[in-house]
This record gives sequence, structure tokens and C-alpha cells, in this order.
Amino acid sequence: MASRKFRAIIFDIGRVLIRVDVARAMTGLAAGIALSPAEVWSAIEKDPRWSDWQEGRISPRDWHLHLTKRLGVKLAFDEFVVVWNRALDPKPIHDNGFLEALAKRYRLSLLSNTDPIHVAHMESTYQFIKLFPARIYSCALGASKPNALIYKESLRALKASAGQTIFIDDIPAFVEAAQSLGIAGIHFRSPEQLTADLRQIGVTTE
Repeated sequence: MASRKFRAIIFDIGRVLIRVDVARAMTGLAAGIALSPAEVWSAIEKDPRWSDWQEGRISPRDWHLHLTKRLGVKLAFDEFVVVWNRALDPKPIHDNGFLEALAKRYRLSLLSNTDPIHVAHMESTYQFIKLFPARIYSCALGASKPNALIYKESLRALKASAGQTIFIDDIPAFVEAAQSLGIAGIHFRSPEQLTADLRQIGVTTE
């Protein structure tokens, strides 16, 4: 892999660029109802409309209404948005210097299974987002990892071939899906490990 000439790097967002604490959001959603925060999250993950929410087939207001009816969530919509976004830690995982150095040498893309509420929050909150000219969100594309379509869309946006591209994600199955398309994959576990793995394949991080 070290002999390959890379031109582009695709980053997952959650737990790779932004820490995620689902419990913080679920505690707010569970306030005043019979379910515990853990039970609320389990119900949401198993909700028949979860994939619709992640792939943009249900609007934020309809998602709020759906959870209000199904789980008894008692928050008004504006309150719900604030609570939903509590899952995203305001402090990014990496310092700007790391991403800025990569942005000077490589084409960068974001590739995330996410929803429109989180997208709006991330776009307005995190300064590092501007370093990624290509941003592929499942809720905008209508497809989510590990569907090959979402990886191919990122390559198209980057104007790069699979062989010129690296994909970084914290979920091994999503890394493997990228590798099956010929994209170099790195399973993210820590900033230090990522830097070491990138350097090992010839990517300058300073």
C-alpha cells in the first residue's frame, strides 16, 4: 500500500472527528417518560423509520412527531433539536493543525451516516468542516454506509479514483466495504494510531 500515490482522504465524522455521547441526548429525550435513556436509544435504533431518518426520507419535524407519538417524548420541536444535538461533543477529536496539514496536500471529503439535524449543527458549529470541500451525508444522498453508492459518490465529488483514495472510519465493516471497492482503508481507534497508520502508507501529517 505504501507504494500507492494517494490524492484524496475520506473521513467518517462520528467518533473519528467528533466524539459522540448518545447517552447525553437520550437522557434529555427520556425526561418525563417511563423509559430509561438506554431504553429510548434501543427503541430508536430499532425503530422501523430509523433508516428513513438517516437517509433523508423523513423531515426533522416529522421525525420529532414520530418519536413524540411512539415513545411519548415530551419536548417541543426546538427543545428536541437542542437535546438531539447534545450527542455531539463540542470539542473536536483532532486539533486544527492536523487537518489543515492534510488539506494542503490532499483532497478531503466527509462521509457520514447522519441526519439533517446533526448536519445543520455540525455545519454551523465546527470550524474544521470548511477544510472538507466534499461532504457526503447519508440523509442528503439517500443511501448510507456500507452501500457502495455512498463511497462512489464521495469519489466522484473528490474527482479521485479508488486507488488514489484512503477511507477512515471507526467501524470495521464500513472500512471493509470501502476496501472492497479498491479504496485503502484505515480503522480509526485513536488520533495517535491514525497518524502512525497514515505515515506508514506515505501520508504526510505535518
